[in-house]
This record gives sequence, structure tokens and C-alpha cells, in this order.
Amino acid sequence: QLQLLESGGGLVQPGGSLRLSCVASGFTDYSAIGWFRQVPGKEREGVSCFARRGSSTNYADSVKGRFTFSRDNAKNTIYLQMNTLKPEDTAVYYCAVHTGIRSRPCLNSRDYNYWGQGTQVTVSS
Repeated sequence: QLQLLESGGGLVQPGGSLRLSCVASGFTDYSAIGWFRQVPGKEREGVSCFARRGSSTNYADSVKGRFTFSRDNAKNTIYLQMNTLKPEDTAVYYCAVHTGIRSRPCLNSRDYNYWGQGTQVTVSS
């Protein structure tokens, strides 16, 4: 069974850190895997992703220098280390996988065909 399970969200003060994890169970390969976030009333935003084609890791401009994407292939797990968190980082964070042929940049949420249930990140004093 193909499944994505996120964990690691929570409440943190501005300037603090969190590490999100996503276990991707059952996937033998993918064209892209990434982290997205969404707040009520806004579109889902690409945060960071890995594209198999070109083996590239990409970040949204708003998180560059603060967030780090990593993968542990042996554990089928991806991580998002989030440092220097800001109130505007507050959102539900999702991991997603695209198993098809990908033509769009991996930060584009379209075409991702598997999504986790999301984990809430709240940055507040």
C-alpha cells in the first residue's frame, strides 16, 4: 500500500527550529517528492522538493537559507529541517510524491498523485 506519513509538527517560538519527517511506504520509485504547505484561504505552496531528473533539490525563495531538505533512502524517509522559523511559516505541511513522468518544476504542486495527511506547524510567541 502506498502511503505517506508526516510527523514532527508542533508549536514553536519565532526563531526556533523543527524537523519534519515523512515516511514514504510502498514506493519503488518516483519522479519527484516534496514538502508543501497551506494556510486556510490560500493556495498550497511548494516549500522544498527533490526531482529525480537532474537529481535537483529546490527551495521556495521564502525558505532558502533557513530550511533544509534531506532524504534517507534506506529508511524511505524525507526530512525538512526548519530553522529560524517565522510566524509566516505557520501552516499545515504536507509531503507529496509524483510517480508519473514529470514536466513541471517539482515545487509546482500539480501532478503530485500521493499526499500525506499533513502536520500542523505553528510559530507563535
